[in-house]
Amino acid sequence: MTTTIIGFPRIGEQRELKYTTEKYFRHEMNAEELEAFGKSLRQKHWNLIKDSGVDTIPSNDFSFYDTTLDTAFLLNLVPKDLATIELSDLDKYFALARGYQGEKGDIKARPMKKWFNTNYHYIVPKIELNTDIQLVGTKIFDEYVEAKELGIETRPVILGPYSLLHLSELDEGVNRQAVIEAFVVAYKAVFTRLTTLGAEWIQLDEPALVKDLTSDEIAEFEGIYQSLLADETIKVLLQTYFGDVRDIYETLIALPFAGIGLDFIEGIQNKAFVQKGFPKDKILVAGVVNGKNIWRNNYQTTLDLLTELDVENVVLSTSCSLLHVPFTTENETFPAEIKEHFSFAKEKLTELLELNAILAGNGQNELTANQALFTKERFVKNKALSQKIANLTEQDFTRTPAFAEREVLQKAQFNLPVLPTTTIGSFPQTKEVKQTRAKFTRQEITQEAYDNYIAAQIDDWLAWQTSIDLDVLVHGEFERNDMVEYFGQNLSGYLFSQNGWVQSYGTRGVKPPIIWGDVVREQAITVKWSKYAQSQTDKIVKGMLTGPVTILNWSFPREDISLRESTLQIAFAIQEEVLDLEANGIQMIQIDEAALREKLPLRKTDWYEEYLEWAIPAFRLVHNKVQAKTQIHTHMCYSEFTDIISAIDQMDADVISFEASRSNLAILDELQRQNFKTQVGPGVYDIHSPRVPSVEEITQTIETILTKVPLEKVWINPDCGLKTRGVPETRASLANMTEAVKEIRKGL
Repeated sequence: MTTTIIGFPRIGEQRELKYTTEKYFRHEMNAEELEAFGKSLRQKHWNLIKDSGVDTIPSNDFSFYDTTLDTAFLLNLVPKDLATIELSDLDKYFALARGYQGEKGDIKARPMKKWFNTNYHYIVPKIELNTDIQLVGTKIFDEYVEAKELGIETRPVILGPYSLLHLSELDEGVNRQAVIEAFVVAYKAVFTRLTTLGAEWIQLDEPALVKDLTSDEIAEFEGIYQSLLADETIKVLLQTYFGDVRDIYETLIALPFAGIGLDFIEGIQNKAFVQKGFPKDKILVAGVVNGKNIWRNNYQTTLDLLTELDVENVVLSTSCSLLHVPFTTENETFPAEIKEHFSFAKEKLTELLELNAILAGNGQNELTANQALFTKERFVKNKALSQKIANLTEQDFTRTPAFAEREVLQKAQFNLPVLPTTTIGSFPQTKEVKQTRAKFTRQEITQEAYDNYIAAQIDDWLAWQTSIDLDVLVHGEFERNDMVEYFGQNLSGYLFSQNGWVQSYGTRGVKPPIIWGDVVREQAITVKWSKYAQSQTDKIVKGMLTGPVTILNWSFPREDISLRESTLQIAFAIQEEVLDLEANGIQMIQIDEAALREKLPLRKTDWYEEYLEWAIPAFRLVHNKVQAKTQIHTHMCYSEFTDIISAIDQMDADVISFEASRSNLAILDELQRQNFKTQVGPGVYDIHSPRVPSVEEITQTIETILTKVPLEKVWINPDCGLKTRGVPETRASLANMTEAVKEIRKGL
C-alpha cells in the first residue's frame, strides 16, 4: 500500500500566514512580498510532507483566505460590482472575503458559511446572469509547477464542479444547465493544462455527495462527470469526506474515476458499501486516520477495518483535510503520559506511515506500543456525575412558566423602548488588552494591577455605550481570551494546548481546548466581572456565557463517551453559572450557542435522532431553573439555520440573535413562515468586515426586517461579537446603528 493526505494546514506552524497576511491588510507589505511569503510557506510544507515519507502529496490546498474562493476566482465567478472596480486581482480577492471601503468604491463581503459540519467557514461564490464562467486563473498550475521545481510531484486539488455548484448562490434567472455546461468546459481546460504540465493526477473534492441526494441531484452529478470524463486526459481522484456516500455509491463506482476517496471515520456506512464490491480497476483512497480530532489512531481497529474491506488497490489517507487539526504536538509542553495520546497534523503523517509498515509486516513494535496506549486509564471517572445524568427527567429540561407569560412579565420588568439596541457581547481585544492579560498570566503584574486594568476597560466602554444611548449594555469580555477556552480553563476535565491553532476563516484562528476527562464547575467563572459592570450603571448589563453545545462543538471532544453525555456534563456546569449570575442581580443572561449547527448531521434523516434530540434539551437544561423575569438570550452565527428554525424555537430562550446581514437577511422569511415565537435580533451589519455601514444602510436593513418580523419582537444588534474589530470602526458602526434606530423610532 501507499499513503497520502487530502490536505494540510496552511496557516503555518506558528500562524505565520495569519500575521503576514494581516501585515498586507495594514499596508505594511506589498503584494509581491505577500506572494513571496506564500511561496516559501508552501515549499516548507511540501518538504515536510515529503520528508515524513508520505508517498503522494497534494498541491493547491494552500490559500491566502479560502479554497472555495480560490476556485471561484480561478473560474471567473466574480460579481459584476467587483469586476469593474479598479483594484488588483489580489485586492479583489480579499474584497470578496472581507469587503472593501475606500477611494475605489464600497464593496460588501460575500456571505460566509460553515464548511459542512466543521468550524471552518467558506466564502459563498455568486453566479450572476452575466457571469462569464471560464478558466481565467493560474493558481492551481503555478503551485503545481512550484512543487515540481522542488523535485516534488504533487496531485493538484480543486473543489469539484458538483459541490461548487451546490455551494454557490445563483441569481434568479440563471440557467442552471448552462452553468453546468460552462463548468464542464472550464474543468476540462484545467485538466488539459495540468496534463500539458506533466501532472498525472487531479483530486476533485466533492463533499456535497455525503448529504441527502435526490434522484435529480444524482442525475445532475452523473451528467456532469459523464461529460467531464469523456476524454481521459488525466487520472481523476473523486474525493469525499465528512460522511458516507449511501445515495450515490453505485453511481460513483460505475463512472470512469481512476480513484475514489471515502471517509471511514464519519462515513460509517462506507465500509458496508465497499464490502459489497469495489472495482479492481480503481484505487480506493481510504480515509482511516481522523482528520478532525486530535486523539491517536487505534491501530488495531484500523487494521481490522482494512482487512474487512478486502480491496486490492488501497491508498491509506486521512478522513478529510488536516486543515481541521493543529500543526504539531512538538510545540506542546504536556507531560509525556498525556502527550502520547495526541496526534496533530504532523503526527498523523507518522500514523499513516506506521499503519502502512504494520500492514507490510514491519511494524510490530509500533503496534504493540499503540495497543498499550489504549489499555491505560487516563483519569478517574466521576461516578456521581454519571448518575446525575442518568437520573435526568423531562422536567429537568422544561422551563416554567411558558414563553408567552414570561414575555409579558419581562416587558413590564425592563420597560425597554421598541427596537431595543444591544451588542452580542465582546468589544475589541486590542493589542494592549492582550498584552496585559499575557503579563498577568506570566505573573509579571499583580492581581490588583490586572483587576484595575480590566475594571478601567469596562468603565470606559460602559460610559461610551451610555453616550450613544445603547439600551442594553455589555461589559466587553476583556478578561477573556476566547469564548470557549475561558470557560474550559475554569472547568475540570479540560486541557489546553499552547499552540494548537486551527483556521476558522481567513486569518482567524481558534485554539480548541481538549476535553480530557469528566467536566465539572469548581468555582464561579463570570460572576465577578458581570457583577462589577452592573454595579457601575443603572442600565441593564447582560451576563455573557457560552452554551454547552458550543463549548462541546468548539472543543476537541472525547471519544470514549457519547457527545450527548459530554454535552450534558458541560450543561450542568453552565447551569450553575447561570443561577449564580441570577443570584447576584444579573437580570439578562446571554448563553451563546454560536456553534449549534456545527455537529448537525449532514443528512436530514439523522438530524433529530443523532443530534437535535439531545442538543436542544441540553440548552434548556442550562436555563430551566431561572425565574420568569430573568431574560435568557442566545446567539447563533455563520451557519444556515433556516432549516432548523422549529428546533431553535424549542430552545425556549426569550431572545435569539442571529447572523443575518451577510446572508442578506435570508433567515427572516423562514422566521415569518414558521411563526417564530422567540424575540429576535437579526444582525444589522457584518462585523467580519472592517467597513463601516452608514446610518442610511442600517436604516434600510431595519426597515426590511420590520416587513418580516413584528415590531414588538425585534432587537437591534450587530451580527456577532466585536473582539476582532478595531476600536474606531467598532465605535463608528455602533454609533451609526443607534442613530438609525433613533430615526426609525421617530417615524413610528
